Parts: sequence; structure tokens; C-alpha cells
Amino acid sequence: MDYETARQFLIYQGSALETKINPDAFLMRLEQGKPPIPGQVTNILLALSISFETLKGDPLLDRELVAGLYLLAMESLKLFEAGKREGVGWPPLLKEDIERITIAVKNIFSGVPSKEK
Repeated sequence: MDYETARQFLIYQGSALETKINPDAFLMRLEQGKPPIPGQVTNILLALSISFETLKGDPLLDRELVAGLYLLAMESLKLFEAGKREGVGWPPLLKEDIERITIAVKNIFSGVPSKEK
């Protein structure tokens, strides 16, 4: 995956709640009380890693990407917690996956890899 593909993928996954275009986007599935598609979190984490490596020396980030990353990090946790309150049976490692996504987004924003695991 190259950076431009990763960028578009992250924007697409993060802006899904606003656009309602793809019911299989990560946030849309969480909103519907459905688990991620197999491999979806892995692809998100890969795209975040590629984006971090590409952007870590860049002092400016584009607004569209920032908005997608912010929504991906913040909304996924909110949707996970809302589903949990409603009795959704999430996969056992989904909360940890969402925490990894949040840490990866934080790393992109700061330009520094986090020591958190």
C-alpha cells in the first residue's frame, strides 16, 4: 500500500458516518452493531503506519486527512462503548484494536512514535 492509497482509505473509513456511502466502512459497521470485516482493522493499522512514516517529518497535515483520522479515532471508541451498553457482543480484541488505532492516530498528529503498546 502506498501513501496515497493509505490516505484515501483512512479518509474513507473515517468519514463514513458523515457520508453514509459505504455500509462496510469501519465506523458504519460499528454504528450498526456489527464487528469489523476480517482484516479491516489490520488494513487500517497498516494505512496508519504508512501514513505515520510518510508524514512524520511534515509540519503540516491536510485538513481532509486530519478530519478522517480524528473521526476514526474518536467515533470508533464512542460507537464501541455505545454498542457495549446496548449488549452488542463485540469480538474479544476489538477494544484493544480501537486503542491501537487511537495511539496510531496520536502518533501521526504528534509526529513521534508513542511508547504505549
